[in-house]
Amino acid sequence: MLDRALGQAGIPRQEVYVTNVVKHFKFVRTPKRRIHQTPGSVEIGACRPWLDAELAAIRPEILVCLGATASKALLGPDYRLMKEHGRILKTPWAPKLLATLHPSAVLRAEDAAGQERLYGLLLTDLRLVARELSQ
Repeated sequence: MLDRALGQAGIPRQEVYVTNVVKHFKFVRTPKRRIHQTPGSVEIGACRPWLDAELAAIRPEILVCLGATASKALLGPDYRLMKEHGRILKTPWAPKLLATLHPSAVLRAEDAAGQERLYGLLLTDLRLVARELSQ
């Protein structure tokens, strides 16, 4: 899903570095599958030194937070992704930061219409990133 959206937005995948804010996943096992649980502030805080080190080494031109966990980890617990996504912000980690939906949110939509709507939001935000990169 991410590769497809990047391609459609005009962002070469080989120029993108992808990492996770939290380096491990907690989950609940059900008879059919594992259900991932949202990391809490303790998990985010424990993994923060690794994220900070990655960002210092990579020095991204634009930092894109995919999903609420990444967005809240960097922008604070009061950040509301669905209300504030798609805005370019200045941050200490990168000259520009944009928060958008996580591709898995698109996949978890209730129906095809919901998937299409959420994919459209993700794609619109990534096209904004592509425009910013071309300036």
